[in-house]
Amino acid sequence: MVGALSERFISEVLGRRLVGMSAGTDASLPRSAETGSGSGSGSGAAAVADRMADAATALLAGLDDDQRSRAAWAWPSGAEPDSETERRRWFYTPTDHGGLPVGAMSPGQYRRAMALVATGLSEAGYVTAASIMGLENVLDRVEGFAGASFGRERGRDPGMYYLRVFGTPGDPMWGWRFGGHHVSLNNLVVSGSLVSCTPCFLGADPASAPLLGSRELRLLGGVEDLARELVLSLEPSLRAEAVLTPRAPADIASANRPKVGPGDRVLPLGSLFRDRFTDPAMANRMDAVQRDIERRYRVTEADHDAVELTASPKGVPASALDSGQRDLLRALLDCYLGRAPAEMAARYAERYAGALLDGVHVAWAGSFEPGQACYYRLQGPRLLVEYDNAQRMANHAHSVWRDPEGDFGADVLAAHHAAHHTGP
Repeated sequence: MVGALSERFISEVLGRRLVGMSAGTDASLPRSAETGSGSGSGSGAAAVADRMADAATALLAGLDDDQRSRAAWAWPSGAEPDSETERRRWFYTPTDHGGLPVGAMSPGQYRRAMALVATGLSEAGYVTAASIMGLENVLDRVEGFAGASFGRERGRDPGMYYLRVFGTPGDPMWGWRFGGHHVSLNNLVVSGSLVSCTPCFLGADPASAPLLGSRELRLLGGVEDLARELVLSLEPSLRAEAVLTPRAPADIASANRPKVGPGDRVLPLGSLFRDRFTDPAMANRMDAVQRDIERRYRVTEADHDAVELTASPKGVPASALDSGQRDLLRALLDCYLGRAPAEMAARYAERYAGALLDGVHVAWAGSFEPGQACYYRLQGPRLLVEYDNAQRMANHAHSVWRDPEGDFGADVLAAHHAAHHTGP
């Protein structure tokens, strides 16, 4: 049974969706999002792409030559074989994400960078991402202003968020990336329409922090609480099917792999930094932190097996849920799809407004007690959502929204190349 608080939340979410659709937004998905081929269509996707192009052009025009060389990369081509690898490289760790950091910008340049970031997010998504950046100062205090340096003067640094533009804004194909600790945004524009905005990662450390007036700052608290309520609303047999293991993993299973697929499982923490660690000792220390977490929660190899991604989704399908639980699931989905600009969020939400929702599975691992380590995922057609809150004594949350077939616009680009490069 859905609680009164959730009923209000669901009503607000669905109300915003209907307002967006009634304001001249085409509720149908771009053809690329529906079928996995062709370029995006529809006024909404084009309008978002236009805003992105304007903001990116303004940003690049205001940089000096050295800054521009770091921020702007050529669109991947045969002459630039490493560019596509770089475009699909992403992190959520506190490391160099590639590009021009906001700390190396003037105030005006920084503002233009954030104006570009805002074009790729809804208002709520932007507020969340900007607040996550500010949490670096809070995390620094949590660690006594003496935490890991990660090879630079200040390890927890809100200036270490990096922006990189691939190709020329307004060209038939171009894109941009913004990322730093706990933020990773990836956007691709093809033929004047935004066709991909995944992987999209948001995290929070601390996940909960005190505010004046006996309140808490919980930037991702809503997406955890809603998922917990959904699983707890299941009848015992369905809940048992949804729970993969009573112990939560130390991180999301998909990690920051460029392509997600069956067999993916939690990576050693040091591996998330990939080639960014030049000091093996630092990677070893990161891996030791993860081993300590797993020992504390008694995570076993069997638990890793249980959480491992599979081609057939684990957990309970939406087809087994009652109407109130389906509303909870749609509201939870909107917490992820609603990160995208309003025009795109309405399209993504419409994808799961009907029968396609039946194929979305809900799975949980860990404790049901608030403040204890937990993990959940939503997996279905063109969808993988993961949330984990286990690190730092269950006060360090990770969440990601991915499209296994279309991350980085892989499906659209494959269709484009097939249509335009059919010769020998």
